[in-house]
Amino acid sequence: MDYSTYFDNLQKKVAEAQAAVQAAATESGDKLKARVQQAHADASAALDNANSDAIQLNAEAESDWAQTKADASKRVAALKARIDKRNATFDANVADIDAESAEDDAAMAVDYASWAVSNAEYAILGAIEARTNADAKIAVAASR
Repeated sequence: MDYSTYFDNLQKKVAEAQAAVQAAATESGDKLKARVQQAHADASAALDNANSDAIQLNAEAESDWAQTKADASKRVAALKARIDKRNATFDANVADIDAESAEDDAAMAVDYASWAVSNAEYAILGAIEARTNADAKIAVAASR
């Protein structure tokens, strides 16, 4: 299995996200709202794609992945609800508190992504070790 492709794709996604965030910093109004809606659609699609991939996993891994997916889905829904609520807010103090909360959400999402990358590294290294071990045992069994 070519694990480096996973990391190449992940690096590409991070670069795209970074470019979108940098562009959004100078946008306002409808353009920014459209970018937020697109990011929500992209996050939902990524979650759906991850679910499709999980179907191919064994039962134990699938159960773990289903829980992770459910947690991620709740996070996306909660974030969308907060964004929708924030857009209906007119009070400046409430808007400032909402902005701080949104910034905290963003920081936590980045921390979660960092954990996910570390977890992916750990899982891939474990998979490589398991494959190496299996191949060695298959070779021993074949030589008997």
